Amino acid sequence: MRLALLAVSLLLLVPGSARAAPLTNTAHLDFLGTTVSPPEQAGHSTYGADPIGVLWTYADRQADGSYRRVGGGAYDAASNTYGQGAFNADDIARAAVVYVRHWRQTGSAASRERAVALLRGLTYLQSPNGNVVLWMQPDGTLNVSADPPETPDPSDSGASYWLARTIWALGEGYAAFRRDDPAFAAFLRDRLELALGALDREVLGHGWQVADGRRVPGWLIVDGADATAEAMLGLAAYVEAGGSDAARSALARFADGVAALGGGDPRTWPYGALLPSATTRSVWHAWASQMPEALAHAAAALGRRDLLAPALADAASFTPHLLVAAGPENGWNPAPTDHTQIAYGADSRLQSLLAVGNPGPRRLAGIAAAWYFGNNPAGAPMYDPATGVTYDGVSGDGAINRNSGAESTVHGLLSMLALDAAPDVAAQARIARPVARRTQRILEAEDATLAGGASVVTPPAAWTGESAWSGGRYVTLPPGGSVAFGTDAPGLIQPVALRTADGSGGATRWGPLGTLQHANAGAQGASAIPGVLEAQTLPKPGASPVATQAARGTTALDAVLFQPLIESLSLAGDGRGQTLLRSFALGRRTVAVHGTATSYDTEGRVYARSRGGAVVIPPGGFALAEH
Repeated sequence: MRLALLAVSLLLLVPGSARAAPLTNTAHLDFLGTTVSPPEQAGHSTYGADPIGVLWTYADRQADGSYRRVGGGAYDAASNTYGQGAFNADDIARAAVVYVRHWRQTGSAASRERAVALLRGLTYLQSPNGNVVLWMQPDGTLNVSADPPETPDPSDSGASYWLARTIWALGEGYAAFRRDDPAFAAFLRDRLELALGALDREVLGHGWQVADGRRVPGWLIVDGADATAEAMLGLAAYVEAGGSDAARSALARFADGVAALGGGDPRTWPYGALLPSATTRSVWHAWASQMPEALAHAAAALGRRDLLAPALADAASFTPHLLVAAGPENGWNPAPTDHTQIAYGADSRLQSLLAVGNPGPRRLAGIAAAWYFGNNPAGAPMYDPATGVTYDGVSGDGAINRNSGAESTVHGLLSMLALDAAPDVAAQARIARPVARRTQRILEAEDATLAGGASVVTPPAAWTGESAWSGGRYVTLPPGGSVAFGTDAPGLIQPVALRTADGSGGATRWGPLGTLQHANAGAQGASAIPGVLEAQTLPKPGASPVATQAARGTTALDAVLFQPLIESLSLAGDGRGQTLLRSFALGRRTVAVHGTATSYDTEGRVYARSRGGAVVIPPGGFALAEH
């Protein structure tokens, strides 16, 4: 008996074992929460008469390491108000999801109580029209028009991100409480149906629209697959729990719109990613990139396997490249221009990889989750299991923002809940120290060798209105103008240039590598500007490319993305190592590896296992080696 007890005790001490201490710690989220009894405000009510649960928006780190809770916008001490407010619907909704999931996963009575309080607070923010007021002051007074202003303004005047997140929380809340507390669940159902009425009135009836010559869905919430995906998470939970025909119809309609925004192929930007906006095909951002997860849940709820194809393309083609290239960056526009990384982005990638189901994405989930433990530009932990603090972000140069507001805390905990439910992924995530990286490089046009009248232009702002000039500058190539880039080895050449709406953009010739067109994008439509900043892939790989503008037109050339045909990221930690490789080659490649390796195709299915220190990677596929 003593030997058995000793064996159990030793097991508890083994790093990464099934009995390892839970990663999820709600202490900091608990600290951000409070209750308030709002004054009577016309049209706003909730379930029961007790004080409602709310959540402070920000938490500023103090010199002694403690945190001070603050609201958003300028603070007026005389009135104890903020320009925006102390509490907001976005964070209350997502925190409610954390507590619902924590209660269901662990049985925590405290989390159940907090989930109820926050869902009551969230529904108080809902207006009779079904939309949601975003901000609330410390005394519970609603602030429908914030300073600085939000869109829409007033915040409950139309569909919004906060309406989408409210639906997410209400859907998961209904599914959790429908048997535990049927009366409360019925209230949540009624409020969700009220929100659905707003969506039906404001977006669901819209048809297709045009953006830069392409047909895109016009019925997404704020024209965004990102916002819509978060509503889909709640709708899928509601439908699976027996929700209404209206909810099923809305989920299917939204899923079709999100699926339509998949783009590129394994060698062409955005490499299979689901784009976040219907109005620009030049932007991808990691934050709110839960589109693959939403499509996977919709596929299950609706019994539609066709929805998995775009989700898998994002998870198994685009995401391995993203993880090797840099991690969950805030802006590929289309060249990576915003290198900031936040928990919202890291969590969105993790949840999506786990949701799509195939073995390859599950393996990638461990590398995505390693962001919290050191696989980030700082090479340092972003989450502390001892306190439940998730830092607010890390810049591309490795500077950590050690504040810990509601959004970061919420998404850090959503990730930890997912890891606690997947010990194999959690153990892999501990292999998190970056050792080596070989991936894409940005070759700025303004730094290249210019000739034939080519000249550097510095626009008033790097942001074009729908995308961004890398480095804040670009080069104009008139007829006969040329630009030459230097590279040290052959690779995939991906010029980034403005494709004009009309025929003024012309074409560039890249010698034996191919010719690219930069004109006739088509009607501007819903896009913010005419034309589109576009990354194209030359048909043939090469080195030191030289471009010459054709005899007609003028090209605005931003940069070249130079991509090795086999890219790699190596991580170490916990006495182990792992290497992720992603192929941009046209054919199969045999790549030398240390240890054992498995390769996967562009849908995340097992393709080959290593033999004799090498693994075969299919075109566009990826491999993971352990050593």
